Amino acid sequence: MDESGQPRSRTGEAAPDTDESTRRDQTRHADTEHTEATPAVEAAPTAAEPAPDTSAVDESAKDEPEKDEPEKDEPEKDEPEKDEPTAEAETGTDTDTGPASEPEAKPEPTPTPAAATSPAPSPAAPAPAPAPAPAPKPERSRGGIVMGRIFGVPIHVAPSWFLVAALITWVFGAQLDRILPELGALRYLVSLFFAVAFYASVLVHELAHTVVALRYKLPVRRIQLQFFGGVSEIEKESETPGREFMLAFVGPLLSLVLTALFYAGMYVVEPGTVPGVLMAGLMISNLIVAIFNLLPGLPLDGGRMLRAVVWKLTGKPMAGTVAAAWVGRALAVAVLIGLPLLTQSGALGGTAPRSVGMETVTDALLAAILAAIIWTGAGNSLRMARLRAHLPQLQARTLTRRAVPVSSDTPLSEALRRANAAGARALVVVDTEGDATAVVREAAIVGVPEHRRPWVAVSGLAQDLTAGMRVSADLAGEDLIDTLRATPATEYLVVEPTGEIYGVLSTADVERAFVKAMARSN
Repeated sequence: MDESGQPRSRTGEAAPDTDESTRRDQTRHADTEHTEATPAVEAAPTAAEPAPDTSAVDESAKDEPEKDEPEKDEPEKDEPEKDEPTAEAETGTDTDTGPASEPEAKPEPTPTPAAATSPAPSPAAPAPAPAPAPAPKPERSRGGIVMGRIFGVPIHVAPSWFLVAALITWVFGAQLDRILPELGALRYLVSLFFAVAFYASVLVHELAHTVVALRYKLPVRRIQLQFFGGVSEIEKESETPGREFMLAFVGPLLSLVLTALFYAGMYVVEPGTVPGVLMAGLMISNLIVAIFNLLPGLPLDGGRMLRAVVWKLTGKPMAGTVAAAWVGRALAVAVLIGLPLLTQSGALGGTAPRSVGMETVTDALLAAILAAIIWTGAGNSLRMARLRAHLPQLQARTLTRRAVPVSSDTPLSEALRRANAAGARALVVVDTEGDATAVVREAAIVGVPEHRRPWVAVSGLAQDLTAGMRVSADLAGEDLIDTLRATPATEYLVVEPTGEIYGVLSTADVERAFVKAMARSN
């Protein structure tokens, strides 16, 4: 065996005698059917190993080539020896585990059928490398139906929108029956048009937030239209309280502009007609959207404006978030109690109901849903602020695993032996000049049975490095999360600012640290 751990050529040795060759051929023939079932047995350790076992594999790596001596017409190096090093590796009694140990020094027992029951692949015909991991499935949209993109931002319509559209169609249709009874069944078609036009106004409201966010170079993941309006998912916080205030204020401002436009449209169309009723309805609905969003509590736009003001006064964004979140919770309680009372008293228009009926129950249910949304949104805003406060603890340098550089033709068993000796937990494939070219995937290592690892080169288990898979060791917090999100992978090469290899960053390690940070934020 040479220094690299590969078996030496035996072409210069004397050929075995005829009797020994005959027994060997009979042994092979007797075990043909058993070999068919061997992969199923070998695959069992894969499910039981959560991570590659470098402690026991290294010990067994030294004598693995001797398992294949019967395959190379060398009956003097037979199978019974494979049981001895395996037992030594499990107990840890064999300290000389170098892959360069000489098999010629071993005794030469006669091959037996029992020794051939689990033949290992021969070096002359190595077992094929494990199949590559399946390509990652595309992410399924959790935001509903994608209706298109505006300014590069996807527009999602949640399934709950169809429920509220049906509700608006039913309620507005009942009003049209009183105002324009001559429409008949066509009133529901007009009501459906009103529901779509109303949510188009909500979309314009959210686009105002999106345009300003993009102007401030804040990434926007998507715009989602849902049961109670819409939301622009901006992935980063504003850098200054002034920008935070403007980002929140443009939404209600544009809703007020739409209110003025529909109010002006009422003077263009004839009153008492379908266009007149639609203009009046859209004017009132946009005014309600503007006023509701200006209420000073998170997660509403008014709450973000309040957060910006407190942030400006105290110099602490966290103080602004806490103040706006608690005001939002108080607002949720006020909506839960106050909205049904205002409806019952007739303060919101119309006549006060004389008894408890279906309308009263509907108003109470609507108030409860609104209160739950505001309360939940305020709590989520507070948790996200606390999470961002803990995110700087996610540092690439502290989460990186120590790695050992190996050449592409290094056997997996030898690479794991070197990693175990160095106390490392990752493998990096380098070229002849020492530059990293690939990262050996942990999942691929687990998928290789231990007895095959001496015959599998690390190049077959590695993922080539792309530009996005090289991350700086100085990354931390949201910058680290954004970098990993831009190029999804299971492992990343971490480098120093000078370009020197620092180690390998596993996505699983980052996820565990992120979960701990979230637990601390609750």
